[in-house]
Parts: sequence; structure tokens; C-alpha cells
Amino acid sequence: MYVVCKDHVELAIDMFVDEFEEAPDIVDLDQTKFIEWDPPVTCQECEQRAKFLII
Repeated sequence: MYVVCKDHVELAIDMFVDEFEEAPDIVDLDQTKFIEWDPPVTCQECEQRAKFLII
């Protein structure tokens, strides 16, 4: 699972495919709310606001 900004989506997709050898699901964090989990606020690759969850 990767939580990234718009600039790092392609990198996260590549890392996911390398690790799991299948295409990930991409969740827009602005459009989705979770009941029991608060996603990180910042991208795991930089300090920008996290926008996507790659799972």
C-alpha cells in the first residue's frame, strides 16, 4: 500500500507492480472516506499533501 501525491502516482504504481506483479487499485483520497482508518496526510515520497492510495 502506498499513499502518495499526484506527482508520485506513477512511481507508486511501478513499485506496486514490481512487488506484487499485478495492477493496483487507485483510490482518490478526496473522494473516499474510511470508517476506522485515517490515511496519512502527506505523501510518503515527499512533503506534499497525499491524494492517492495505491493498493
